[in-house]
Amino acid sequence: MLKEERFEIILSQLKEKNKVKFEDLASLLHVSEDTVRRDIDILHRNGLLSKARGGAILREKDPLSFHDRQSFLTKEKDIIALKAQPFLKNGMTVFMDGGTTVCAVVSYMPLDIQLRIITNNYSLPPILSKFNNIELVMLGGIYDHELAVTTGAVTCNEAAQYIADLFIMGTCAVDAHFGISATSIPDGESKKAMAGSSKKVIALANQNKLRRTEVFKISAIDAVDILITDLDSADAELEPFRNTNIQII
Repeated sequence: MLKEERFEIILSQLKEKNKVKFEDLASLLHVSEDTVRRDIDILHRNGLLSKARGGAILREKDPLSFHDRQSFLTKEKDIIALKAQPFLKNGMTVFMDGGTTVCAVVSYMPLDIQLRIITNNYSLPPILSKFNNIELVMLGGIYDHELAVTTGAVTCNEAAQYIADLFIMGTCAVDAHFGISATSIPDGESKKAMAGSSKKVIALANQNKLRRTEVFKISAIDAVDILITDLDSADAELEPFRNTNIQII
């Protein structure tokens, strides 16, 4: 079977089922799972589908609203959240922006940790209510119901008043060549403001967001100090990032 024929079958299965697994496609196509992985990688890079752990989903099924994303790729978010914990130290001032992965990071923090958290993520206060040693600073601005964050000039100006030890940034898309990008210009401007006032920037990205770009560019990849993903740091998917100065976790 030609590669192009496999592509057509994979996309047809996705259209019918919304999600496909490597093992099921390998059986259907009579090829190895490694071959299926390579096929899906090519289709992902061409924007025809989105990769997910163990398979792929339709690109348009990748949820955009905060509430939709809460139940999406939860295992991957937990892995990223646990990897982020060693970077949070007592006494730090930390920027955190929007996103369900950022919420997962907070959920896994030790209850006695002492931090000042500055954020525009209005889903964090309920999670942080059980932490007695957190000083929480909420940034003002225009509330975005889809992303559950504040954005705009007020948000950016207030963020610029601080100097943070660390910025834990949720991402929409991360590419080794084009850098960090976002779907929303206001959200992207907030990220830029926080990054510009931080000593170190950590970008959080599950495998579905790697080697992908969106319309609004936030920064070059070398403006990020650390990239935390749900993949093993030796995974071949991360190969394009090894030629950069970024630390891969």
